[in-house]
Amino acid sequence: MPSEFSVKIYEIVKQIPQGCVASYGQVAALAGNPRGARGVGFALHRNPEPGVIPCHRVVFADGGLAPGFAFGGPDAQRRLLEAEGVVFLPDGKVDMQRCRWL
Repeated sequence: MPSEFSVKIYEIVKQIPQGCVASYGQVAALAGNPRGARGVGFALHRNPEPGVIPCHRVVFADGGLAPGFAFGGPDAQRRLLEAEGVVFLPDGKVDMQRCRWL
């Protein structure tokens, strides 16, 4: 059974709209634990509802993708984001200026 923090994380991530991303730290802060970015990663790695909880929309603060993306690796994460209209910079990172949620 997920922890209370994980449940909050899942509820927040469900709110990230298509074409937008949030950072792990942003999700942690919204869930009430500003220093819990690593915990966000652990919770999303155990996503109990892939496809319902869009964990692919959570990226590093600099726009980098998670090398350990649990559902196919960073290439799969990038394909999912691109299909939603998320813009990438030439260095392969998400354009956080254009695509950051909130």
